[in-house]
Amino acid sequence: MIIGIPKETAVRGGVEEKRVSLSPPAVRELTNRGIQVLVEKNAGDGAHFSDDDYSQAGAVIVYSREEAYRRADLVVKVQAPLEEEWDYLREDQILFGFLLLALAPKRLLELLLERNILSIGMELVQRDDGTHPLQQPMSKIAGKMAPQVAGRLLQANVKGGRGILLGGIEGIPPAEVVILGGGTLGACAARSFRGLGCSVYVVDKDLRQLEKVSREVPGAITIFSNQRNLAQLTSFADVLVAAVQVPGERTPVLITREMVKTMRKGSVIIDFSIDQGGAVETSRLTPSEEYSFSLEGVIHFAVPNLPSWVPRTSSHALSNALLPYLLALAEQGWQKALRHLTDLRRGVWTCKGYSTRPHMTDAGGDYRSIETLLEES
Repeated sequence: MIIGIPKETAVRGGVEEKRVSLSPPAVRELTNRGIQVLVEKNAGDGAHFSDDDYSQAGAVIVYSREEAYRRADLVVKVQAPLEEEWDYLREDQILFGFLLLALAPKRLLELLLERNILSIGMELVQRDDGTHPLQQPMSKIAGKMAPQVAGRLLQANVKGGRGILLGGIEGIPPAEVVILGGGTLGACAARSFRGLGCSVYVVDKDLRQLEKVSREVPGAITIFSNQRNLAQLTSFADVLVAAVQVPGERTPVLITREMVKTMRKGSVIIDFSIDQGGAVETSRLTPSEEYSFSLEGVIHFAVPNLPSWVPRTSSHALSNALLPYLLALAEQGWQKALRHLTDLRRGVWTCKGYSTRPHMTDAGGDYRSIETLLEES
C-alpha cells in the first residue's frame, strides 16, 4: 500500500492549517515496515519538518499535490480535501482525515460515493469506552490553550476586553469561567483554568462526565445542563467556553442570542464547537484571533483548528495516535483492519458507494451499515 501525505492549505473560512498528518518519526515507523510514503514538497513546513527530515525517514518527496493524491492508495489528511483537490481523488481510494462530512459541501459526499472511496473520519473513530483516540489529543491541546486565548482577549488593550486578570490577586476575585461540556476538551480546559485560580463551572447533561470532572478537577463546580442553568451561568460568566461535540452531527445551539445579551460587556466567548456548526447562536467562523469580533458587547472567538497554532506539538500528537490504524490498514488491508478494529470501523463515513451513517442519506446516496458491507466483501 502507498500512503500519500498532501500539504494542508487554508481551510473553510480562510483558516490557515499548519499541521501535517504524519511527522517524520511516524513516517519512519511506516517505511521500516516496507510501506511506501509519498510526502508533498513542503508539507511539513508549518510544523518545521523539512523535506530532508522526511527523506531521511524514508519518504519519497513528490512535487505536486496531484501526485500525492493520485499515486496513493491511502490519503491521510488533517482537514477534508478542498474543492480544488476533489478531482485528484480516484476510484477505490481510502481517505482518512477530520472530514466532518455532515457539514461539508454535498458535492464532496457525492464524489466519495461515486468513486467508491472508503472515507474514514478521524473525528468518528471511537473506542468501546466512548473515547475518541484521534480527536482526543487535539481536544487536550485546545483545552490547555483556552486560558491563553481567554487571558489575552480579556485584556482591555486587545479587543476591548473587561480588563481583568484570570486568576485575580489577593482581595480581588478571579474570573468566572463557564465551560459547556465535560469531555476531554472541557475537562482539560477546566483543569487549566483552575490551575490559574479561576472560578470554574462545568456544565453537562451526562452525570457520568460531571462525576469524572469532579474527581479530576478539584475545585471545579459541576452543574447539570438545562435551559435555566445555562441562562443563569451565562449571565455572570467572564469567559464562556463551548466544548460540546456530537460526533458526526451538527452541534446543538445551547446559548441563544438572548442569553449572550445578558453577558457583561467585554466578556469572552470561545466556541470550540464551531467546526461542527457552533454551540452559540451568535458565533461565526473566525480564521484567527485577529478576526475575533464583538457582538452584543461580547468578544467572540471561534477558530476551528486552534491546535494548528502549535503545529509541531499537534502533528506529533496526531501521528502517535494515527500510527496503529495506518499500520493495520497498510499491512492487513482495509477489510481485515475494519473487521478487527471496532474503533476504526466506527469511523467510516462511506464505503463501496454507500453511506454508512443513516442520518447522511438526506445529503445523497443509499445507506448500508459497514458491518453488512464487510460481510459482502
